[in-house]
Amino acid sequence: MEVVVQRAVKQLKLPKPVIRTSPPEDLVQVVHVPTWMWVEQSAWGPVVASASVEGVTVTATARPRNAVWSMGDGGQVTCLGPGTPFSDVYDPKEPSPDCGYTYQRASPSTSGGAYSVSVQVTWDVEWNGGGKRGVVPGLEMTAQRQLVVGEVQAVVTR
Repeated sequence: MEVVVQRAVKQLKLPKPVIRTSPPEDLVQVVHVPTWMWVEQSAWGPVVASASVEGVTVTATARPRNAVWSMGDGGQVTCLGPGTPFSDVYDPKEPSPDCGYTYQRASPSTSGGAYSVSVQVTWDVEWNGGGKRGVVPGLEMTAQRQLVVGEVQAVVTR
């Protein structure tokens, strides 16, 4: 049974997460302004695969458990879902309802002037077949990108 379970799990095509932020990831994030984070919805949902060995068929279903974001400045955020994409219906000064981070310092002027941000999505796999069922926990998919974080200075004049 173990061989057919391993084959079914190997057949799973887990999507690599795509990092999205607001402000958009290609623009500068701002110190003390909430950054919204999410992974593409298409990379968050059940993935199913099956395998057969000697007349026994096992079906494996993978579901994402959480997304752990490493923010590059030592901060870490665990989100239980993909995160909420920012849209005009939200106030840009408000933090994300489920997956966000607020930088306290600008990114360093060294190392390309950016923080290296990564997200690791952990998947749990339930399998059944041949009259048995079980769980394979903790498959992981990771993505990484650079985020530049700057400060906005205001000058008050009369």
